[in-house]
Amino acid sequence: MTRGRARCGRLLVGALVAALLGVLAAAPAQAAGYRYWSFWDRDGSSWAYASQGPSTARPDDGSVQGFRFSVSEDSKDAAKPRGAADFDTICAKTPAKDDRKRIALIIDFGTAADAPDGETPQQRRTACARIADDATSADALAAVAGPLRYDSNALLCAIAGYPKSGCGEQVAGNGEPQKKSTASEAGDKEGGSGGPSVGLIAGVAAVALLGVAALWQARRRRG
Repeated sequence: MTRGRARCGRLLVGALVAALLGVLAAAPAQAAGYRYWSFWDRDGSSWAYASQGPSTARPDDGSVQGFRFSVSEDSKDAAKPRGAADFDTICAKTPAKDDRKRIALIIDFGTAADAPDGETPQQRRTACARIADDATSADALAAVAGPLRYDSNALLCAIAGYPKSGCGEQVAGNGEPQKKSTASEAGDKEGGSGGPSVGLIAGVAAVALLGVAALWQARRRRG
């Protein structure tokens, strides 16, 4: 009888482990990320992901800021603006003026791989915005690269009309947009993993452990 219990325990554990592996194998692939305009501050010789959105950031005179369109999972892997970013060069032909500030902007429309279906990214451009002292980064951008487009959550959707549609949509691994989630809905753009729920995996694992315990008890009694 003890031998029969041990055999049943082994069968139970095998079935539960197989079920757990089946759940993991059936999980959909993690989404590639979100297609959106990221916003950057120039910190010395490198780019830093902006801690505020362009509609609330108020850069100082002489600041260098960048915008980059790309597909990325979150701010940690977001693509940075490309090319040189020197204030003196970008604003060389825009003289200083009282009660105004100058902001150097780098606008990188990204690559063809990141472009929405049927659209072609524009050439990277630089511009020097001369705006009021209390103006925001969004004001600077609007002064040199309109038209801009925003969604209802104030997420920047398009610069200079690019892209024509869409706004921070989640993109699958094949580059096709997924309709159920957007960057603004995800908040920090990290979104869900697209895999099975943690509760489901934990539940299957817990039952599997119970099966292992039963097998161990059966072997102990046999001994």
